[in-house]
Amino acid sequence: MNNLTRSIIPIIVLAGLLVSFVRKDQDITIFMIGDSTMANKPYSGSNPEKGWGQVFGLYFNDGVRVENHALNGRSTKSFRDEGHWDKVYQSIKPGDYVIIEFGHNDQKSKSPERYAAPDTDYRNNLIRYIEETYERGGKPVLATPISRRSYEDGVLVDTHGRYSEVVREVAAEYNIPLFDLHSKTVEVIEQFGEEKSKELFLHYKPGDYERFKEGQEDNTHLSPTGAFKVCDLAVAELKQELPELVIFLKD
Repeated sequence: MNNLTRSIIPIIVLAGLLVSFVRKDQDITIFMIGDSTMANKPYSGSNPEKGWGQVFGLYFNDGVRVENHALNGRSTKSFRDEGHWDKVYQSIKPGDYVIIEFGHNDQKSKSPERYAAPDTDYRNNLIRYIEETYERGGKPVLATPISRRSYEDGVLVDTHGRYSEVVREVAAEYNIPLFDLHSKTVEVIEQFGEEKSKELFLHYKPGDYERFKEGQEDNTHLSPTGAFKVCDLAVAELKQELPELVIFLKD
């Protein structure tokens, strides 16, 4: 190897690193904030639970990065109070998106650190997330909470009440994109039916998974099947509400 070659190689390597950095910096980032139905779960053979945000990034080609900041047990109130929103807020660049999906924990009135009444605190918290996303040049997207599998006498019962309605009202008021995952998951659960819809959630017999040695009957959190199904619904909503991102979706 001559001296000229030795001098050129470091330059080529450095140029490649710079191009890689620029490309990554120019990617559109979709930030996700929400609760356990969206959150990342540990990858383990003994843990079948998945949040739909955990697999959302698999649907995109290069050019879009998904950062899932959703966390178990959080509400519009506690996510901010614990400092999680501040980390997202500081990272938003102009042209990025923020998908906001809360509701499951906001309605827990016996948990004052999380409770947010639908027509007051919950509404105001959503609006604050929207306005602060705009402050950073981002694009807010609201999502209604996914439906629980809550059957009574063979009929699926809506456990979210005003929470889903408030999300729709705020989205209309601010004229921002809405992923109506509540209504879409209701349709899917009813299509599957009372028994088969267990496949979407954590319903396992003793011995199926090490984590659930005594079995599990959880009608809120998603199985891998449920997580991908909700992602399918979210992508269908994205195609309608955010058509500018369709070019980044995988075939």
